[in-house]
Amino acid sequence: MMANPHAGEVALVLDGRRHVAKLTLGALAELEEALGDDSLPDLVARLESGAFSSRDTLALIAAGLRGGGWEGEARDLLTVEIEGGPMAAATAAGQLLARAFRAPGA
Repeated sequence: MMANPHAGEVALVLDGRRHVAKLTLGALAELEEALGDDSLPDLVARLESGAFSSRDTLALIAAGLRGGGWEGEARDLLTVEIEGGPMAAATAAGQLLARAFRAPGA
């Protein structure tokens, strides 16, 4: 299963199994719900400043995976091994957000 970055997709390996994540409109709505009082611009500002939390990372990854067709729940990510560890997870989260809001053809 290949990820297509031009379609906003990011590949993640969870417990040795490859998944494709994408922030669809539904996934973004799920992400907004998970963020509670925070907004997407607040999340972007935290990512750009380097002040994001593991909660931010997991919320982005969970929403992206759901957008990619994963049927798990955010709490399932608490017990999986993400290949590459926390830094790879944070990188994937940032890529998801950047690719979701990239202008077509950019």
